[in-house]
Amino acid sequence: MATNVPLFRYLSAWFCPFAHRATLALEHHRGRVEYTWVEALGWYQQEDKKNVTGTGQEWYYHWKADELKRVNPSALVPTLIPIEGGKAIESKSIWESLVTVDFIDAVSGATGSDRLVSDDPYEAARCRIWTDKVNRECCSPYYGVLVRKEEDERAEHFGKLLAGLKNFSDELRKTPGPLFLANSQLSNVDVALIPWAYRYYVFEHYRGPDFKIPQTDELSPYWAWFDHVMSLETVQRTLPDKDRYLEHIQKYAD
Repeated sequence: MATNVPLFRYLSAWFCPFAHRATLALEHHRGRVEYTWVEALGWYQQEDKKNVTGTGQEWYYHWKADELKRVNPSALVPTLIPIEGGKAIESKSIWESLVTVDFIDAVSGATGSDRLVSDDPYEAARCRIWTDKVNRECCSPYYGVLVRKEEDERAEHFGKLLAGLKNFSDELRKTPGPLFLANSQLSNVDVALIPWAYRYYVFEHYRGPDFKIPQTDELSPYWAWFDHVMSLETVQRTLPDKDRYLEHIQKYAD
């Protein structure tokens, strides 16, 4: 490895869509940034000695690695710890998914179309606006569809998500497709949405056909975007197994 290639301990979790964003950025810049994956967050169950749940097992609990709790005040993934001179520099840790994406891009040394944040100040600003917009409109409603107990509440969150995807589709029409930026340049906006777009399949499985993302004309730019990003090798090697993820997310759906 070249001595000038940034190296990190990457505290992550295989199932987490927030961490998936950082994984996408790291894999996009493979060779320009190196990392060691550390599975630092997960779930466990305990024996239900009082049989409160009726299953013999208590409800799920989070486990978090001591290292994660030590370096990140929120103890959440993704978290990046720089390694300098063979030592982890915990005081310089970076966290928050969208921050890590921009940080990885900045330290990669990439230029031009290899950047996830455009070199054009206007486009860079537009992308930052839309990473926030996509996060609020297309990602946040995801858990509402899964965890809400009332059907009308689930439908409300799904409606918000579809409205967000329509807004995203309308914005995609402004640029020669299929990605958010021109000339098929992958951006932080794409990376912000990919983990959730991949996981939308769980809606139909756990909530029925009414919660499937429809193939409509107004969403056709979204579907063209989806097909393109999911065909990228750097994206494909980051995707969790669908059946394994379905089993994991069942605890939310239940």
